[in-house]
Amino acid sequence: MSQINIPSREPGQIPLDDVVVPFEVAALDVRGRAVRLGPMVDEILSRHAYPTAVSRLLGEAIVLTVLLGSSLKFEGRFILQTQTDGPVRMLVVDWRSPGQVRAYAQFDAAAVAALTAPTDGDLLGHGHLAMTIDQGADMNRYQGLVALDGGTLEEAAHEYFLRSEQIPTRVRLAVAEEYSAAAGGAQRKWRAGGLMLQFLPKSSDRMRVADLDPGDAPEGTAPHLVPQDDAWVEGQALVETIEDVELLDPALSTERLLFRLFHEHGVRVFRSAEVEAKCSCSRERVEGILKSFPAEERAEMVEDGRIAVTCEFCNTRYLFDPETVVGPEDGAEG
Repeated sequence: MSQINIPSREPGQIPLDDVVVPFEVAALDVRGRAVRLGPMVDEILSRHAYPTAVSRLLGEAIVLTVLLGSSLKFEGRFILQTQTDGPVRMLVVDWRSPGQVRAYAQFDAAAVAALTAPTDGDLLGHGHLAMTIDQGADMNRYQGLVALDGGTLEEAAHEYFLRSEQIPTRVRLAVAEEYSAAAGGAQRKWRAGGLMLQFLPKSSDRMRVADLDPGDAPEGTAPHLVPQDDAWVEGQALVETIEDVELLDPALSTERLLFRLFHEHGVRVFRSAEVEAKCSCSRERVEGILKSFPAEERAEMVEDGRIAVTCEFCNTRYLFDPETVVGPEDGAEG
């Protein structure tokens, strides 16, 4: 019986930013994706004067969205959104194929400032995380919801896959500021990284998980337990060894990190994909939206003789002369 030989090579030494690297460890029946973000995430976060804690939280949401959105096998959108009662009441990250990302946060500045060394749970509070897949105008949207109960985005992602996808999944997210010397003083730039590992054996029996708590079981009922597969136990243990600096270090390539984690079993990497910060707004689109409003509402938007519209995602401000923004109904009346 002939054996298929997969060519092997040394892991790439050159670090690359703003890329997604899919990988597979066949010996453990796991697949995953690793993300390293540099200029892309810095551009998104630097467009707004977010407090450091809010920027870090939004950066985590961006990494999680890239990990999930880049797995889509079709042209479409993946939207991650939180709505909670915490100081950061909303996060929105919008992924569009093939790899365009935009994001913003809504928060209570005073409530955030009152926190000392806040955790994700402190900032988010309680509410829900929604993940929406949009396959286009002719296809139905798919949306999954998971509760946010004072935990982290990593924990919410694990809960989402457990309840919605029933795929054993482990996620690691890291965000930090990088300081470097410059002529005008120290420069600060945001960096982010993440890794997602999923257990995908050919036999579905090996993927069995414990039944979820129905919420109304009689007191004293023993929880349903299912032993975890040894391969998945090892895969999770290896991911747990990742330090934040390894996901962020601009001198460490993603391939070197994957080799460090899985070299004993053999790791196969696939073609990487680039991601970029790209907002879909434009002057023409904003003007079209303004024209769709009744003339009375447009008149109420005028301040100092202009209509000003600021994009929540990219913070670009558009100014319009009210006399040039005329809707179809205005011409009909004239």
